[in-house]
This record gives sequence, C-alpha cells and structure tokens, in this order.
Amino acid sequence: MQNLVKIRKKKMKTVIATGMFILSLVGSAWADPMLINGAGATFPYPVYSKWFDEYAKIHPDIHINYQSIGSGGGIRQASELTVDFGATDGPMNDEQLSKAKVKLLHFPTVLGAVVPTYNLPEVTADLNFTPQALAGIFLGAITKWNDPEIAKANPGANLPDKLIIVVHRSDGSGTTYVWVDYLSKISPEWKKKVGVGTSVNWPVGLGGKGNEGVAGLVKQTPYAIGYVELIYAEQNKMPSGRVRNSAGQFVKAGLETVTAAAAGTIKAMPADFRVSITNASGEKVYPIASFTWLLIPEKIDDPKKGKAITGFLRWMLKDGQGLAPALLYAPLPKEIVAMEEKAIGQIKY
Repeated sequence: MQNLVKIRKKKMKTVIATGMFILSLVGSAWADPMLINGAGATFPYPVYSKWFDEYAKIHPDIHINYQSIGSGGGIRQASELTVDFGATDGPMNDEQLSKAKVKLLHFPTVLGAVVPTYNLPEVTADLNFTPQALAGIFLGAITKWNDPEIAKANPGANLPDKLIIVVHRSDGSGTTYVWVDYLSKISPEWKKKVGVGTSVNWPVGLGGKGNEGVAGLVKQTPYAIGYVELIYAEQNKMPSGRVRNSAGQFVKAGLETVTAAAAGTIKAMPADFRVSITNASGEKVYPIASFTWLLIPEKIDDPKKGKAITGFLRWMLKDGQGLAPALLYAPLPKEIVAMEEKAIGQIKY
C-alpha cells in the first residue's frame, strides 16, 4: 500500500512539473514583445514601415513602433530621450547635439530624392526646372507658370498664364532641410534671405503637414507646386519634374541618379556620417538627393533594448538594404555600410 502511495505521489509530481513546463512555454509565447519606440522623418517612412514589419516576422519578440512626425520632432524627442531612437533627413548641427541629454550617433539608412511636384491641368509631360526657376518660385519672385525662366527650359509646353500656388511643409521637416539646403547652394538670395533648416520662414505659400500633407494639397489645388520625397509623388500618381544639375543636364530622380549623387562622398564621408550631397557634381546626378539617418543614443541604459537596437541596425545594413529599391530608395554604398558596421560598436549598453 505504501509503495502504491509513493508511486502515485511520484506520478503527481511528474504531472505537476510537466504542467508547469508547458505553462512556462505558453507564457513565453504569450508574453508581450519588447517595445522599442522611435519617431521622426516622414521622408523614409515607407521603407521604415516595411523594415519594421519584416523584422517583426523574424524577431516576434521585438516590436518597433515608429511615429512619422517629421525630422524636427524626431530630433527633439531623441534629444529629450522620450523615444528610444529618432530619425531625420537633415543631420543635427553642433548646437543641437550639444543640447541633447545624451550623445546621439547618426546612422545613414538609405538614400532618397526630394522632387518638385505640381498640378498643371494643361500639361501632362514632366517639366524641366532650372535651379533659378525653383529658387524664384519659392522666393515668390516667379509668380506665373508661363514665366520666361520656366518657358525657356520647356520649349513647346503649353504653360498657362496662371498664378503659381506654392506649397511647403508646415512642420519641422528633414524633407524641407534637403530642399532648402539645395536652394541655399544654388541661390545666394535664398541663402541670405531664408537659409537652411528643418523649419524656415517661408517667403510665400501654403503649409501642409508631412509629405502626405504637401502631396495632398498639391493634388487638390490646380496650379500648385510643392516638394515631396519621390515615393510620395509616385504613390499619388503625381508628376515629378526634372531638375538641371551642376553639369547642366536635366535629370529625373531615380535609383541610379540618386546613387550617383552619393558617389563623391564615399571617400570623404566623415566619421560621424553628417554630410550633405545636394547639388553634387556629375552628369548623371539628380541634384536634390540626401541620406536619411537614424539617431541612436551612444549609451543605452537597458541592455536588452541596446542589444535589440544594435541587432536591428545590423539587419538593416544587410538584409534591409535589399528591400529599399522597390520603394524607390537607393541602397547605401557598400563602403558606407562597412563604416557603419564598425560604428555600431560605439553604442554601449
């Protein structure tokens, strides 16, 4: 009888142990994934959204939540440590870096283009824009679509005698930074009167929030012109004009022409990756191109988050790059990828 009791007790312990093991497995499967919060640029949002979705499939224990609030907001929130990482299309300047609560590192992710997009019912073909035309339009000096500066670059085009309605970003924006960085390089008047920044005092125009807001305003407003990241023009089936580059060629934004803009920076890339490639030299260069960056704290207090963030960065630099071209972003040059892989070692956790 005693032996029977002992056998039953032993079986019961085995059942309990097995049950607890199964519950632990179920519990781990049901456990909430680690949440990593980021915020910033709308310029790369389509590719970031794709990356975060794909990364979650292979790492279901990690969920990356990204709010596309604009580069200005991304810099601000990363500097205040209210998010785990920020994102910007314009690199932080020395003053911004000095005011941040923690040292922030810049990691380029992809290359993209900012394009002039417009709504001209009378014109179906892509227009050519000289640097002088773009600066003049956004300064408010060129006010009609049939202005001689626009007409001479578009012989034969049915340009209407209509007022140009300028649309720009209303929020702090890296897309704006890229656009005005270019205008400052090609127009001394723009550089003196307006300058460079994620937010500027616009001489003229209506404001739209985000790339989506600018695209929406231009699309619903006849005779409007604005600037958006290339994918937003493509997704909304809006025209994007060719821009005359420093070699005198009218060039349309695309993967090859954006990649060409980065070619000159490969050997001259600074260690902190803060660089501008607008108005780059070369016949095949699209002149309003840029890197876009993630802003990562050099010191991450939570070791698990630090490991997750650096793991994502390594994936982004390898597998993630292959997902960029389908969304009209150019992958990083392999030389810059190699530099970044080494730079990840600066992140401590």
